[in-house]
Amino acid sequence: MRMRNIMLSLAAPAAAMGVLITYGLVAVAVEAVPKADVGSCAAYSGLPSGNHDTAGMTFIQAGTFTMGSERHQPEERFSRVVRVDGFWIDRHEVTNAQFKQFVDATDYVTIAERGPDPAPNNGTAGELQVPGSAVFVQPKSVGPGGQLSQWWQYVEGANWRQPTGSGSSIAGKDNHPVVHVTYDDARAYARWRGRSLPTEAQWEFAARGGRDGEDDWSSAFDADGKPIANTWQGIFPVVNTNDDGFAGTAPVGCFKPNGYGLYDMIGNVWEWTSDWYRPGHSREAAINPAGPHLASIRIAADQSASRVIKGGSCAMNYCSRYRPAARQPQEVDLSTAHLGFRTVLNIPTADKPLANQPGEKP
Repeated sequence: MRMRNIMLSLAAPAAAMGVLITYGLVAVAVEAVPKADVGSCAAYSGLPSGNHDTAGMTFIQAGTFTMGSERHQPEERFSRVVRVDGFWIDRHEVTNAQFKQFVDATDYVTIAERGPDPAPNNGTAGELQVPGSAVFVQPKSVGPGGQLSQWWQYVEGANWRQPTGSGSSIAGKDNHPVVHVTYDDARAYARWRGRSLPTEAQWEFAARGGRDGEDDWSSAFDADGKPIANTWQGIFPVVNTNDDGFAGTAPVGCFKPNGYGLYDMIGNVWEWTSDWYRPGHSREAAINPAGPHLASIRIAADQSASRVIKGGSCAMNYCSRYRPAARQPQEVDLSTAHLGFRTVLNIPTADKPLANQPGEKP
């Protein structure tokens, strides 16, 4: 395991300039944008009502869509026609309250809490062998040649219960998405629920909310530039204007759902999918694709295998991936402060999809 580039190299700030701010060694400009309307999401307990198999889920009818994008990042090419069977998917990211139910029932200990398996990590620096996770630490200054370690740091003691390190807490954040979970942690939760993690095709189809064709430049802002998702506003990594109302994660369901009634498919946290990551897509049309086989992927000697993550919340000047087709790799054995998940139930038909139960939100 190694600390790979969680995001792309720092891009040049956008040309639209408003108020000039000098921050450390970097002069940045921040354009004033309308503030987001924050709804009643804070009242949600984090636990869907009911205990039926599809509590908190929405059924997505089978359909065909164009997966990928030709217009944006090279790893999103090539676009192709994909058909997926019907499936159930969580309306929102798995919350701290939901994950706590799982831990309380099973005594499960996450990788961040117990530390990585030393066997496959013989070349890993000693500080990465202790229990902990990757945490974003906003830098006080960034000069020429700034390194990733300036703002992403492996913090001993950071885990889902202590998101910024030893002594921190998720008290009052039952309805926030759980973070600091590796792929195996997320899969263990899904299996306990009798579910699985979504394939990349399922996730992207659901995120499009019934729309097809090429992505817009961003799904995180409306036509007036107003935030409609929890993302970073300002110049990453030195200035976050918090125009969406949140400095870190937000309670699930604070922003309007997409056309399928799903919350936070763009923004809040990145989400695990079950597909192994390889740059780009096949050109061939497919039915229920499940990604490439691990044996077909080249993995460098100092890396571990990666899965596809989707739906992230990084800044427009940095990685600009607020689109359903956007994708990134994430090592399966590294958890971070900006990565969570949701689950699917692969039942291809639903004669009577269950609606929200009384008092259930989102």
